[in-house]
Amino acid sequence: MLPAPGRRVVVRYLLPSGQATDALGVLLSCDVDSIVVDGKRGIVRIPRSAIVAAKEVPPPPEPRDRRGRLYP
Repeated sequence: MLPAPGRRVVVRYLLPSGQATDALGVLLSCDVDSIVVDGKRGIVRIPRSAIVAAKEVPPPPEPRDRRGRLYP
């Protein structure tokens, strides 16, 4: 079961080659045939038949500088 659109998700799915890969980002939409995730690599449309697993994940951590301090 997928969370509502607008939530951050990770989706493991199979490529046409059979290799598994992940999409991490915001769930933009989902319908009977596919879901759409907006991640670092851009917008990905994933056929539901290719999905192996999916779940909601927490927001990314706050950016830090190299000394470990949070950016203001």
